[in-house]
Amino acid sequence: MQSFGAIEMQSKEAPSSMEIETVANGPDSVSASLPAKPKFKPLTAHEMSDGQVQFRKVSVPPHRYSPLKKAWMEIYTPIFDHMKIDIRMNLKARKVELKTRSDTPDVSNLQKCADFVHAFMLGFDVIDAVALLRLDELYVESFEIKDVKTLRGEHLSRAIGRLSGKGGKTKFAIENATKTRIVIADTKIHILGSFQNIKIARDSLCSLILGSPAGKVYSKLRQVTSRLQERF
Repeated sequence: MQSFGAIEMQSKEAPSSMEIETVANGPDSVSASLPAKPKFKPLTAHEMSDGQVQFRKVSVPPHRYSPLKKAWMEIYTPIFDHMKIDIRMNLKARKVELKTRSDTPDVSNLQKCADFVHAFMLGFDVIDAVALLRLDELYVESFEIKDVKTLRGEHLSRAIGRLSGKGGKTKFAIENATKTRIVIADTKIHILGSFQNIKIARDSLCSLILGSPAGKVYSKLRQVTSRLQERF
């Protein structure tokens, strides 16, 4: 029979041997036995689309044909050089065609370029429309006067006159206050800007269409813009 002292010594030795084993099988030894992690290069935009070329086509309205001819190089340069997108004018179909290249850095560049060309076709200046390529949070919103109120004849003419003001004064005031760009093309209105700014500009234009005097719209704009400046 073993004495009580001998049993106690064995029980003390057992955990120490187990501790030695756990140290031997630590996380460092396991990671050393595993093969090294593979390092993959990030996929290019061309590889993401399985090497398929993507297209966009933007129609050219008849009244924007000659302005497009004059400003072609200003449109072509940022799209081809900076966004790495191929662009050409299809004279037969009267459309601007855009196409991705093998060195296009991002697939979203194609849609940005299409939005830029479309904004120019709506009547925006190239200097203003280029912002669509540089900033992500910019949009173009379009609506018609008849969407706000059904007007005919002289009433419609007066509403358009109220929107632009004498020498375009009212339109410029709304643009500067809301940091947007506005195009009034007959009964269609196009606004270029950020989501929140478009909403403020649209509200001001709608109240002018509904018959509010310009002075009332200016004072409301002043309140809204001061509130926005306080927020940010």
